[in-house]
Amino acid sequence: MSFDLVVQQALNGISFGALLFILAAGLSLIFGMMDVVNLAHGAFYMLGAYVALQLVQLTGQFWVAALVAPLVLAALGLVIEPLLLRRLRGRHLDQVLLTIGVSLVIVDLIGLVWGREVRTLPYPPGFDGSIAIGGSAYPVYRLFVIGFAILLAAVLYYVHRRTAIGAVIRAGVDDAPMLSALGVDTDRLFAITFAVGAGLAGLAGVMAAPAFGLQPGMDVDALIYSLIVIVVGGLGTLNGAGAGALLVGPADTFGKVLFPEFALALIFAIMALVLLGRPSGLFGRIRIGR
Repeated sequence: MSFDLVVQQALNGISFGALLFILAAGLSLIFGMMDVVNLAHGAFYMLGAYVALQLVQLTGQFWVAALVAPLVLAALGLVIEPLLLRRLRGRHLDQVLLTIGVSLVIVDLIGLVWGREVRTLPYPPGFDGSIAIGGSAYPVYRLFVIGFAILLAAVLYYVHRRTAIGAVIRAGVDDAPMLSALGVDTDRLFAITFAVGAGLAGLAGVMAAPAFGLQPGMDVDALIYSLIVIVVGGLGTLNGAGAGALLVGPADTFGKVLFPEFALALIFAIMALVLLGRPSGLFGRIRIGR
């Protein structure tokens, strides 16, 4: 493999890892804080991409879609959590069945409204070109995704570690029953957390659509990769989501180049090795009160 190709694939892996971080960050907090097995997360990702497609067709503005689509998904999450999931806390099998059902409904509605053919979302103006890196042209948009994910990670880290709501979230991850006993309205906190997770999934769908397109099955792929990322990184931590994404993204990219028949098996092998050394993930902690 030439040096130019290594550089290209390394950047592809980092940009894919950046998308995985956006996708997995919310799911990690939902799992870690709410103890909810949300298998509809991939469908939220897919719906975010299709809502963005509709908004771009209506307004011609990618940035309007990038702002509105995550808000639509957050609003959906704000409805689903109290309406369906709140009464199932601690009942993991019921959560699995319910969220699979929600996922199937969302995917079928997408097929009904937008069809089941492969669709494309144009690159936003100013990010549709390429620049020379390592002797080859590289898409500007993928570099933008990397920078956007870094900025988002910095904002999430600041909120998580430096604000009062972040302190409450960390306390909820460590010991939600004690947090409730101290008088915090955990119902409202959990609803907001679920809404933020759904919104981040929708944002990841918007960011991924210009690079990867929109097609049936993208929800399943997104769910599998996000689950791998949070298992490798550890539940309930943004550090874990970032570390897992930076490990899984490049490994998947280079695996598809070097071992295309075994690329997914390579990812699962990495996950198995991490869990053998750290059963709670790279940055995961043993949770209290579960």
